[in-house]
Amino acid sequence: MDHCLLTLALGLLILGECSARVVTVSPGPLVRVEGQLVSIRCDVNDYGGPREQDFEWEMSREKMGQKIKIISTFDVSYSDSTLSKRIASGDISVVRLKDNEAELKIAEVKLQDAGYYKCHTPSTDVDISGNYEAMVQLTVIPNTLKVSPQMLPQVIPEGSDLTLSCNVTRELTLPTYLSVTWSVKKGATSEEILTFGPQGDVVTGAKFAHRYAGGGIRLVPGRNGVFDLVISSVTASDEGIYECNGTEWTHESGKWVKIVERAKEMGTVGVTPTGRSLSVKASSSSTPMLLSPGDTLTLLCSVAADNLPALTLEVSWLADNREIITMDRSGVVISNVSSGEAQGKRSEASLERTGAGEYRLGVRGVSGEDGGLYTCRIRAFIEKGGHNAGGGGRWHMAAEKLSSAVTVKVSEIKPNFTVTLEAALIPQMTAEPTELACNVTNIAQLPLGGRLGVSWEHVTLPGIGDDPQTSHPIGSLDGNGNLLPESMYADRLRSGALSLSRVRPSTFKLRFLRTQEVDMGQYVCTVSSWSVSSQGDMVKTSEVKSSALTVRWDTKRPTLNVVAKRVREASVGGATFEMSCTVIKENLGEAGYSVLIQSQESLESKVRTIMTLSPDNVVQHGGATDPNRRDNLVLTKSGPEEFRFRLAGVQLSDRGYYWCDITAWTKQQPGQAWTKATSSESNKVQINFEENGPSFNIAVHSDASSVYPWETAKMECLLSVSGSSPKTDDLAYDVSWFFTRLRGGQTAIHVASIDRFGILRTNDRNSSSDLSIERKDTHTYLLNIFGTQDSDSGEYHCTATPWYLSASTGAWTEAGELTSGRVFLTVKFAVWDSLKLPLLYGAAASLGVGLFSLILGLVCAQCCCRNTTHTPRSRNKLMDLEMD
Repeated sequence: MDHCLLTLALGLLILGECSARVVTVSPGPLVRVEGQLVSIRCDVNDYGGPREQDFEWEMSREKMGQKIKIISTFDVSYSDSTLSKRIASGDISVVRLKDNEAELKIAEVKLQDAGYYKCHTPSTDVDISGNYEAMVQLTVIPNTLKVSPQMLPQVIPEGSDLTLSCNVTRELTLPTYLSVTWSVKKGATSEEILTFGPQGDVVTGAKFAHRYAGGGIRLVPGRNGVFDLVISSVTASDEGIYECNGTEWTHESGKWVKIVERAKEMGTVGVTPTGRSLSVKASSSSTPMLLSPGDTLTLLCSVAADNLPALTLEVSWLADNREIITMDRSGVVISNVSSGEAQGKRSEASLERTGAGEYRLGVRGVSGEDGGLYTCRIRAFIEKGGHNAGGGGRWHMAAEKLSSAVTVKVSEIKPNFTVTLEAALIPQMTAEPTELACNVTNIAQLPLGGRLGVSWEHVTLPGIGDDPQTSHPIGSLDGNGNLLPESMYADRLRSGALSLSRVRPSTFKLRFLRTQEVDMGQYVCTVSSWSVSSQGDMVKTSEVKSSALTVRWDTKRPTLNVVAKRVREASVGGATFEMSCTVIKENLGEAGYSVLIQSQESLESKVRTIMTLSPDNVVQHGGATDPNRRDNLVLTKSGPEEFRFRLAGVQLSDRGYYWCDITAWTKQQPGQAWTKATSSESNKVQINFEENGPSFNIAVHSDASSVYPWETAKMECLLSVSGSSPKTDDLAYDVSWFFTRLRGGQTAIHVASIDRFGILRTNDRNSSSDLSIERKDTHTYLLNIFGTQDSDSGEYHCTATPWYLSASTGAWTEAGELTSGRVFLTVKFAVWDSLKLPLLYGAAASLGVGLFSLILGLVCAQCCCRNTTHTPRSRNKLMDLEMD
């Protein structure tokens, strides 16, 4: 019992504990500079009374000295008379930030304002508890910060280094810290470059971080407050007004506080572009230069610039505005006449640096193709990362200059000959071959060991292929007989659909295996003479172009006519129907054919695809084909342009019209995909016969139209036959069951089916019930729904397709589909079954709660209501009597 009372008392003590008022001010001590803004915040928490609290400020020169009342948020007469002018002018003011927070502001603090500042909050609490005032010390030091920058030059060359020197000092009276910041102003926008301090740390501006990391910007701290910031390799983007900013800091409560700052302009800097002073000159020993074949060509490129040491140069020599050799900015020489067509035109070149800004070009063993106008191109780069970036900076192209041209002539006697182009084979229609012959005659002055090469060119006709007329190179044979195909005709040359050949020393041929419409146009052949240079290479010495030859034919559109005729008649069910389709073509060469066998029950009904045959003779069955009857269908190619279709064991469902839909396909070249040319449909051939077979009827029956949940529902599909009734073994049915919901159901849903071979198929259902189809006899099929649910309520009907063995043909014949009427099934709602479990659970829960309450009461009574003052009776009864 004592333990229970102690626990209760301790709990009441904890619940009864209340919070105490807490007043706090800005953490100090505070160090500020004379003439700067000072703000001291004060807030109160855990207080009682109204939400909005009032604040009173007072100060004393010494911690326990005479107090001077400064300002109050509720008493305008609170302030000391010596401060009335400063308060009236706004130099001293108090600003309420929140209901429980206010701020004392001194716009320009004075040295005599140093002291101890106390914030007091009058009590609005019911009980006095906590603290009602807080104090902070303010120290005011003189403003001794000085910023003395070194003035900058007004203009510097691009690529030079810019040094920003700034002297930041102050008189050290208290432990304060300095930082220096450099910034540049471009127009109305000022961008911070770098800040050093106050704790020796470096912070770079977002646009200068990459340059600082690459060494393009360097900080050089000096002595006596002098700081230098060096910007390497300046460009036009570095122009602007530069400024130096010095800041004095103090460290309070773990963070840096700025107490005074001063900024000074260093000057406006302009950058002279490299292009203004950059000059390039190309020179030779004689002008114009006249060389003989096999001589060595030497040219000199001279470069000058005001800031040449700060530049990295890329030097290129161009001949007739075509780049032949380049020395990149890393000193690597790249020759551009080492492969392709250029190899046979110009001799091998070399390039070397002979001095500062001096580059020499050498071409050994010149030929006639080395003559022309030579110019030197200079591209000047500046590494924005700086010279100390180790190659990791970003390169900026400062300028590009081209020298005046130097004329180089090579005296050479060129061979002379005549070129004629004639047609050996002209096509009369698309897909026929074409052959052109390029003949060389009257050859004179061809040197010993000289050879001939050829290049072919095609010009389209207006309205055919590309529009307007365009010229397309086809390919060429060089002096060594190498085939050099052009990209547009490379695939056709590799596949053999197009060939370039040399049939005799002076005759070249162009042959199309299958000429297309886009190949019509004008053809030109250009014959070139080749000789051996001093280095042993084949060099082109001259070219002669033939006159144009036009290749064209009458482009009539291809047409097809397809004729279908009956080969075998199907007069009774089970017979074989056979049809042939013959293709008659016009304006169409060699082609492949795709065939579609199509049918329809009547001329107005939907068209069905029975079979297809591809141009590669691949047979596929259409969606209208019964998979069980695919062995009865045959589609073959019986001739070059004839196809046959055969249908064995015709049924009543096969009656209708049949025809062929044939498409002609062509290939531009072997190995390519088929291209559609034209298509046509044949006339229609009819299958029509009468079958005097039995007639069938269908009905549906259900013993019970309503059941309870989880019971089994049964429905029968009854079939009957009349007329010439076949034997039981000669009769079978395909039976399907369908279901339509009572609410929200407009479409009949397929439930289950059983085919004439006894194979059962069911569909997925969103219900826990299960179902089966049972064949009771030849004409009766039973649908069982086990464990019915409310979702099984609705209309049910069945469909059946009879199959019987025809006595006349001995083949199974399909009769028309039959559809029964509809029966309704209702699944009742069982009230007691739905309520008995909730009632049972509720009774059990009530009984459990009652027993738990009874046991809890007994335990509490035993623990709390025992009488501890009662003295138990002595066990010695005789002693009790004597005492009495």
